[in-house]
Amino acid sequence: MKSKLALSIIAVSSILGCGAPSRNSGTSLAGGSTSTGGSPASGGSGQSAGGAGIGGIGSPGGATGSGGSSAGGAAFDSSGGAAGNASGGVVGSGSGGQTNAGSGGSAAGGSLSMGGTAGGTSGGSGGAAGTGGSTSGRTGPCDIYQAATTPCVSAHSTVRALYGAYSGSLYQVRKGGSTKDIPVGADGYVDISVQDSFCSDGGCTISVIYDQSPNKNDLTKSPAALWLPNGGNEAKATDGKVTVGGHTAYGIYVNGSSTNVAYRNNGAKGLAKGDAAEAMYMVVDGTRYSQWCCFDYGNAESDGKDDGNATMECLYFGNSTQYGSHGAGSGPWLLADIENGMFAGDSGSESTPVAGNTSITGWSYVTGILKGPSGNSFGLKAGNAQSSTLQTKWNGARPPGYSPKKLQGSIILGTGGDGSNNGVGTFFEGAITIGNPPDATDDLVQANIVAAGYGK
Repeated sequence: MKSKLALSIIAVSSILGCGAPSRNSGTSLAGGSTSTGGSPASGGSGQSAGGAGIGGIGSPGGATGSGGSSAGGAAFDSSGGAAGNASGGVVGSGSGGQTNAGSGGSAAGGSLSMGGTAGGTSGGSGGAAGTGGSTSGRTGPCDIYQAATTPCVSAHSTVRALYGAYSGSLYQVRKGGSTKDIPVGADGYVDISVQDSFCSDGGCTISVIYDQSPNKNDLTKSPAALWLPNGGNEAKATDGKVTVGGHTAYGIYVNGSSTNVAYRNNGAKGLAKGDAAEAMYMVVDGTRYSQWCCFDYGNAESDGKDDGNATMECLYFGNSTQYGSHGAGSGPWLLADIENGMFAGDSGSESTPVAGNTSITGWSYVTGILKGPSGNSFGLKAGNAQSSTLQTKWNGARPPGYSPKKLQGSIILGTGGDGSNNGVGTFFEGAITIGNPPDATDDLVQANIVAAGYGK
């Protein structure tokens, strides 16, 4: 619980607008939440014998686990991070099997193209067909996580389906007292014509970001939190314009305390709690960020307060040097917001940079990944969402006092765990898993993002 002094500071802050918040009795106020980092990707090797390879989810080509395939299906061995034995694989159908050599896919690297042809529709005795068993011909990041037996427990995007089989609405817009669901099109991207028609005279906001996972952890504007005593606001529906795979879309445009855009689900289901393992990724605009806390996405407190070290685990993008530790250069960086600090590594020093967590510059769109295993370790990775492989920014211990985790299983987007509201950024897609996937799975997710065609 915060003191009356802290609450008075909040009131003054709301009047004065977006300034750099100060500390109060050692806890971070407007920067209260801190990034958590993920775990070092421990598993470059394949999954254990029952985990399906990429073919197990109806990936392009529908690989058999042992390497056999129908009509050209590619085989994935342990070097690609997939278990893929005969009992776990899914055989591509005779008419739909194809190697992963489409736009963005490569058989050798195991990368998946957004638009490969249909994979298999039935799973082997140990494989997970799941939502990836669709004959839509698409594979999404959550299909890839499912194949690694670290399924998505939340999946949010205003741009595209994150499962190949997802055919529902991506988000809802509001105009006055009316609302309209914005669907995913037949090709897996947002059908923006529905929004354009409904919002033709302006004034629309994004009222719900639908969770594509079976948990239905939808995000709506934040209820009251420490730094948002009146709750958050909905993002304008036509800010954050982007082109992805030839389609116009809009992101969640966060602009600090001037707009107080914030989304939250304090009753989320299925997320990691306590010291349980998890991971998360997000794709953001690489040119929009601030030096303040907190433009976050991830697992946070369920009460909107600062509940102490290690009570949250979120990705932060920005160049804050206020709390915790930061990376080399002038930023921006991907940091782990794990409450009372955003951390670039195991250092708690605000004055000494973590050398290996280098600045992210020259990328219009950024993929960020946080690895959060149980125990005293975490990892951070970043990639150019348009073209590159992932870079490891941190792979090691947590800062002192941050193990074990004390996660509470809420979901936030755009602010910190205590509602810290000075962050700036644009969010396009992201997901949170239960369990910590191997490195090879991270690489496949990054390849899938690149193949989606951000900026094209």
